[in-house]
Amino acid sequence: MSTDTVIAEALAETAHEREELSAAAARIEPLVEALLFVAGESLDQRRLAKLVNADEKAVDLALATLAERYDGRGIVLRNVAGGFRFGTAPSAREVVEKYLLPPKTTLSAPALETLAIVAQMQPVTKGEIESIRGVNSDSVVNTLLDRSLICEAGRKEVVGRPMQYKTTPLFLESFGLNSLEDLPDLEVEMERPRELALPLIAGETEPVDETVSTPAEGGEVAQ
Repeated sequence: MSTDTVIAEALAETAHEREELSAAAARIEPLVEALLFVAGESLDQRRLAKLVNADEKAVDLALATLAERYDGRGIVLRNVAGGFRFGTAPSAREVVEKYLLPPKTTLSAPALETLAIVAQMQPVTKGEIESIRGVNSDSVVNTLLDRSLICEAGRKEVVGRPMQYKTTPLFLESFGLNSLEDLPDLEVEMERPRELALPLIAGETEPVDETVSTPAEGGEVAQ
């Protein structure tokens, strides 16, 4: 999204209003940049506007300017998990991994299968997961909880009130998704999981999460 497009969409009716919008965006740009650098999560326009005490149109323009400024650099501005945050560029991933990542581990095929079920059916109970998989899923659900890829989503109002589960923002960030609507239709091949490194977030001294496996025919993790 270019700065010209943002300005055109800002509905500023006069040249004076456009000048005021550009001035406001220039004033808050370093503030937005600092917030995105230190944030441990994605920040959306509404929250950024509240933090910097500015109009969302000015925030949009500041974000567009930052995106252009960081284009082609080692750090890029990513639109992910419903907001914005800095991350390492795909071209820098290999060298950053050498410095930062621990030895790679993988999610097992059963854990990946369970994660796919939760992502597609959430909120979903453990019993519903097991009815699809046909086996006990206590261990894999606990693994996904431990890695913060899923979380509890309240109890289902049926007999026994079983706990329900849903995916987390970390799940979206780990797979480069902006929302659950971006989920691809996957056919999980249990025999051939492959490793994909999770994206790194700028400003953090520890990796976001361990490497996960995805099905061989699944989409690439966005960087």
